[in-house]
Amino acid sequence: MPHATATINGILVAETDNYEVVDGNIYFPPNAIDKSHFTPTSTKTHCPYKGDASYYTVTTNKTEVKDAAWYYPEPLESMNKIKGYVAFYKGKAEVKSS
Repeated sequence: MPHATATINGILVAETDNYEVVDGNIYFPPNAIDKSHFTPTSTKTHCPYKGDASYYTVTTNKTEVKDAAWYYPEPLESMNKIKGYVAFYKGKAEVKSS
Protein backbone atom coordinates (compact mmCIF):
# COMPACT_ATOMS: atom_id res chain seq x y z
CA MET A 1 0.00 0.00 0.00
CA PRO A 2 1.38 3.45 -0.84
CA HIS A 3 2.43 5.90 1.84
CA ALA A 4 -0.15 8.62 2.62
CA THR A 5 0.30 12.09 4.11
CA ALA A 6 -1.91 15.05 4.96
CA THR A 7 -0.57 18.58 5.30
CA ILE A 8 -2.26 21.84 6.22
CA ASN A 9 -0.45 25.14 5.67
CA GLY A 10 2.67 23.11 4.86
CA ILE A 11 2.64 21.27 8.21
CA LEU A 12 2.43 17.48 8.27
CA VAL A 13 -0.63 16.54 10.38
CA ALA A 14 -1.09 12.87 9.39
CA GLU A 15 1.10 10.14 7.94
CA THR A 16 0.64 6.40 7.47
CA ASP A 17 1.14 3.31 5.35
CA ASN A 18 -2.05 1.80 6.80
CA TYR A 19 -5.18 3.62 5.68
CA GLU A 20 -8.61 2.98 4.19
CA VAL A 21 -10.05 4.54 1.04
CA VAL A 22 -13.81 5.15 1.01
CA ASP A 23 -15.58 7.21 -1.65
CA GLY A 24 -12.22 8.44 -2.95
CA ASN A 25 -11.17 9.79 0.47
CA ILE A 26 -8.16 8.52 2.39
CA TYR A 27 -9.05 7.73 6.02
CA PHE A 28 -6.06 7.85 8.37
CA PRO A 29 -6.03 5.64 11.48
CA PRO A 30 -6.20 7.53 14.79
CA ASN A 31 -2.55 6.74 15.61
CA ALA A 32 -1.44 8.36 12.32
CA ILE A 33 -2.60 11.89 13.14
CA ASP A 34 -0.64 14.46 15.14
CA LYS A 35 -3.30 15.07 17.80
CA SER A 36 -1.58 18.28 18.95
CA HIS A 37 -3.11 20.03 15.92
CA PHE A 38 -6.68 18.70 16.31
CA THR A 39 -9.55 20.19 18.31
CA PRO A 40 -13.02 18.59 18.26
CA THR A 41 -15.83 20.87 17.09
CA SER A 42 -19.57 20.75 17.64
CA THR A 43 -20.21 20.07 13.94
CA LYS A 44 -22.01 16.80 13.18
CA THR A 45 -23.31 15.39 9.90
CA HIS A 46 -25.05 12.21 8.88
CA CYS A 47 -24.27 9.91 5.97
CA PRO A 48 -26.92 7.25 5.33
CA TYR A 49 -24.22 4.79 4.33
CA LYS A 50 -21.49 5.52 6.90
CA GLY A 51 -23.32 6.96 9.90
CA ASP A 52 -22.85 10.08 12.04
CA ALA A 53 -19.63 12.05 11.53
CA SER A 54 -17.87 14.36 13.98
CA TYR A 55 -15.37 17.06 12.99
CA TYR A 56 -12.02 18.57 13.94
CA THR A 57 -10.62 22.03 13.52
CA VAL A 58 -6.93 21.73 12.64
CA THR A 59 -4.52 24.42 13.82
CA THR A 60 -1.10 24.92 12.22
CA ASN A 61 1.18 27.94 12.43
CA LYS A 62 -1.47 29.61 14.66
CA THR A 63 -3.99 29.35 11.80
CA GLU A 64 -7.24 27.48 12.45
CA VAL A 65 -8.88 25.57 9.62
CA LYS A 66 -12.41 24.96 10.87
CA ASP A 67 -13.88 21.51 10.29
CA ALA A 68 -10.91 20.50 8.14
CA ALA A 69 -11.25 16.84 9.09
CA TRP A 70 -13.99 14.41 9.99
CA TYR A 71 -14.31 10.97 11.50
CA TYR A 72 -16.95 8.42 12.43
CA PRO A 73 -16.75 7.60 16.15
CA GLU A 74 -19.47 4.93 15.79
CA PRO A 75 -19.98 4.18 12.08
CA LEU A 76 -22.64 1.87 10.77
CA GLU A 77 -21.61 -1.77 11.14
CA SER A 78 -20.88 -2.10 7.42
CA MET A 79 -18.29 0.72 7.74
CA ASN A 80 -16.67 -0.40 10.98
CA LYS A 81 -13.29 -0.49 9.20
CA ILE A 82 -13.16 3.36 9.41
CA LYS A 83 -14.19 3.65 13.07
CA GLY A 84 -12.21 6.59 14.46
CA TYR A 85 -10.28 7.04 11.21
CA VAL A 86 -9.81 10.65 10.07
CA ALA A 87 -10.37 12.09 6.57
CA PHE A 88 -9.65 15.60 5.32
CA TYR A 89 -11.57 18.01 3.10
CA LYS A 90 -9.99 18.72 -0.24
CA GLY A 91 -9.14 22.41 -0.37
CA LYS A 92 -8.57 22.51 3.40
CA ALA A 93 -5.77 19.94 3.44
CA GLU A 94 -3.40 18.48 0.91
CA VAL A 95 -3.66 14.69 0.99
CA LYS A 96 -1.24 12.57 -1.05
CA SER A 97 -0.48 8.91 -1.48
CA SER A 98 2.68 7.71 -3.15
